[in-house]
Amino acid sequence: MTSVRSRWRRGLGAVARWIRSAPVTYAWLVILLATTIVAHRVSPQRLDRILGKRSTNIDNLLHDPVRAIFGSLFWLDGAYWIPYVVGFTVFLVPAERWLGSRRFVVVGLSGHILATLVSQGLVGAEIARGDANPSLTYAIDVGVSYFMASVIGILAYRFPRPRRWVYVAGATVAFCAPLAVAPVTFTAIGHASALLIGFAWYPMARGRPMLDVEATVRRLRQRSGAAAPTVRHRNS
Repeated sequence: MTSVRSRWRRGLGAVARWIRSAPVTYAWLVILLATTIVAHRVSPQRLDRILGKRSTNIDNLLHDPVRAIFGSLFWLDGAYWIPYVVGFTVFLVPAERWLGSRRFVVVGLSGHILATLVSQGLVGAEIARGDANPSLTYAIDVGVSYFMASVIGILAYRFPRPRRWVYVAGATVAFCAPLAVAPVTFTAIGHASALLIGFAWYPMARGRPMLDVEATVRRLRQRSGAAAPTVRHRNS
């Protein structure tokens, strides 16, 4: 019984240390959980009003840009929360641990703000030319994806060459492929812009330790080897 309790304490301690190592990311997840619960409890009409006031659309950016820019980061447009826990754990937590909380916030926020301005600026130009529906002025546009795309971009510099170029190629295809599919949406433009902003933040990554892929693989193999006996096979 004592050994079980001891293991539980060590496990909980490890979880607590992991959470403390990325305080911004996990505090953000808690807020997103609360707003997601609200989103699933209110009526669709009420949710549209809530999100409409916090959307980074042209109307809000012109009349209340601070609430639009920052308020949009804490709502998921009625989406489910669990997939974001996975995405935050895979990308944002390692980035915050690697860069530090301040650099992490600067990179993510800059991507969120600049990508929003680029995409909505293009929407405004399309509307002015008569090539886009004027209702896009009031479009609902909330979420964390521009922030995440920018962070995903800077994570390229955590990998040593040549693995870095594989990562860059994969991220570029994932975020830029929608630009090749008509009609091109303003969110596709925003995602591609945010990724490029993350790539441009190399100065923030300069001097930060790179991921030792070989050492990580060795540690995983050692752990799996300790957990199960090794079976050797001979060629006949």
